[in-house]
Amino acid sequence: MRKTRNFTQLTAHKRDRMEALLNSGHNQSEVANILKVNKSTISREMVRRKKDGYYDAETAHHKATVNRENSKHQGMKIERNPDLKKHIISELKQYQSPDCIAGRMKKERRSIRVSSDAIYRWLRSSYGQRYCKYLCTKRYRKKPQRKTVKRHIIPNMMSIHNVSPASRLITEGDTFLSPKTVSKTSAVVVVWKNTKLLKGSIVKSLSPIHTTKVMKEIFKTYKSEAVILDQGIENQYHERLGIPAYFCDPASPRQKPLVENSIGQLRKWFYPKGINLAKVTNEEFQEKLEIMNNKYKKSLQYWSANEESRVRGILMDN
Repeated sequence: MRKTRNFTQLTAHKRDRMEALLNSGHNQSEVANILKVNKSTISREMVRRKKDGYYDAETAHHKATVNRENSKHQGMKIERNPDLKKHIISELKQYQSPDCIAGRMKKERRSIRVSSDAIYRWLRSSYGQRYCKYLCTKRYRKKPQRKTVKRHIIPNMMSIHNVSPASRLITEGDTFLSPKTVSKTSAVVVVWKNTKLLKGSIVKSLSPIHTTKVMKEIFKTYKSEAVILDQGIENQYHERLGIPAYFCDPASPRQKPLVENSIGQLRKWFYPKGINLAKVTNEEFQEKLEIMNNKYKKSLQYWSANEESRVRGILMDN
């Protein structure tokens, strides 16, 4: 991982010293060592801030000041208000986040305050980078955003907010997969909300044909009145499932917490991230699901998912 270095603007005092050192015959490396800056800083300063072909400290500082003022530098409001700057630094040192600092200033109705975005911009500028170490992420730069995933249109989607209160046997469905660089093999998992019963299967890929076939077979065998899914392309054929399908809001996995937690438990116990599911047979996967279904659960008063599902008529006794 590339290490990000701090940087600071040269002050008028350092520019005066730089001019004196250059006039006395020191080279760029020597000047950089004396001023404790990178030699490339001295090189750029000499190229950009000349007067009549020679470096002039007064001219250099004037040019730098004009450039910063004209560019409306990041964190300008904070830099121009010493009390505001002092308050923000004090809060950062107490490990308060920029969001909370801005929110607290608004709550206290401070006459001079800034938004969290303004604080982040100041922290990422040359003026505030030294205080980034007090952030939980310790980042000196904004985290690069992932490329936007191409959205697919799923026909006739019904929102999760429209689930009928009368529905009792509601399930949640989701998938987990092998690393994309390893294989396309995935696993489909369905969980009953009231009983925590787990059913699923290994599939060759996240193709809608494969995932729909697995879920359709599950709902033919076991009772369910509705299923909650996310807006992934694998759920494009939801109308073939035989039961109503309701969809979570975009990027809202918290709206189906049970299946997310169940997949997390499967990964914790048997299939850690990075495993190639192509090496897992469907028979082995079914065995692991049964182990989970026979575990006693505190939320079920220490009954297992299988026992609770038999009581509710989801499973039939052999």
